[in-house]
This record gives sequence, structure tokens and C-alpha cells, in this order.
Amino acid sequence: MSVGAELIHKKDFRELMRETLENHLTLGHPLFKYLLDENNPNPDLLKFTTLQGYQLTKHFLTYIEHLFFHCPLPKHKRALLHNMYEEETGRLSNTKNHVELMQDFIKALGISDTERDAAIALPQTQALIDYRLIACKNPELYHIGAAAVMVASEGQNLESVGDEARHNILGKVYDLKEADLLFFSVHQEEDVGHVQQGLALLADLCDTPKKQQEAIEAINTTCELFYGMYQGVYEHFGYDKKNQQVKAESLQEA
Repeated sequence: MSVGAELIHKKDFRELMRETLENHLTLGHPLFKYLLDENNPNPDLLKFTTLQGYQLTKHFLTYIEHLFFHCPLPKHKRALLHNMYEEETGRLSNTKNHVELMQDFIKALGISDTERDAAIALPQTQALIDYRLIACKNPELYHIGAAAVMVASEGQNLESVGDEARHNILGKVYDLKEADLLFFSVHQEEDVGHVQQGLALLADLCDTPKKQQEAIEAINTTCELFYGMYQGVYEHFGYDKKNQQVKAESLQEA
């Protein structure tokens, strides 16, 4: 299947988008070896990683608002309205505003509001924020923004380690309660539907080979930027240098 050469059938295009997403599993980043180590919990690493994630959460409603406003297809516009309503109110999940859910998780980690609000995005995190923001705000890049947010970004919450969700492992390692993890459990449940909505929207919206190719590229790029965000945290804690040192010592021993 050659994307960009000719228009791909909607069903095949949806499958290709999903395959593209599933080929970029960010849980494969070595950062998670340190973050999810039950034998050696690292609260400082979890706090820092969470505050980087919070930078993303603060912008997510803005992405959805622009995707809703610029959506050219009425049936998909209605779906985006439901998505936006849930992000803002939490009423569909019987919880609360999604930024507040993330703030609850941050508070459960022992991070004060002052520390939370003082945190800034690493360059790699900011690159991910900006890429999606630029695409979502520009109607001419609508399909790119939709692919980046509704497929690549919403799809991040569907990853698991074996049969276990990432947040459940976090709960075990760091002794967190189910109520502390609501931000993640709500998203894991809802984002199954949101990704399906995104795939359906893009299948209808991408009516040229060029648009289909750009949507696939946007999924790829967004997933790579997520990986880059984790790499930024990894390097901030010096794990890249530590890994290089271990490899060098292994070579010497050999």
C-alpha cells in the first residue's frame, strides 16, 4: 500500500493510520525502565515526568476547541463537541475538568500548587506542544492537527505493559490510590472512542493522496515528538550518560 501515490480506500486508510500509531509505542523508551521499576521506585523522576506531562494537559482543551471550531464536517463536529464538553466539565465520565484531574494526581505525588505552576516545559516537550498547536490553529492544516491530536495523542493513553495499563503499574510502584489515578483511567477508557472518532474523521476528510500522506506523516511525527519528550527527561536525569558508561564498561570487560 503506497500512501501518497493514489487515493487509498477509506477502510484501508483507517487501518494504515492505526498501524502507524501502533508502530510507535513510546513505552519502549528506556525512561520507563527507571520509572516503572517496582524494586527501585524513583519519586523524583515520577514528579518531574508528571510535571512535563502537565504542560501537555494544559493545552489539550485548546487543541480540541480549535478542531471543533474549524471542523468542516457536521457529524464529526458534533463528536468533537462531546469531546470538548468532557474535557471542560468531566460530566460524561462523572468526574471533573480534565486539567483538575491531572492536578489531583500531581497533588497526590506531594507536589505543591506553587511548584506545579512554576514548572516549565523542556525544549522537547515544548516542541510537541507547538507542533500540535500550529496545526490545530491553521484551518489549512486541519487534517494534520486532527491526526496529531485525535489519533497520535489520544492513542498514547491506550498503551499497556503486557495486559496491564501504565497507570496501574504506577499505582503499584508508588502506592497510589485508584482515586489518585482517575486522570489516566478516565482517558484510557474514553480515548478508545476518541481514537475511533479521529480515524473516522480523517477517513472522510482526507480526500486526496496528499492529505492522506500528510495525515500519516503527522501521526509519525507526533509519536516521535512524544518519544522526544521522554528522551528529554531521560537526558535531564543523566540516564543517557549512565547508559553509555555501562556500555563502555561492558566492552572493556569483554
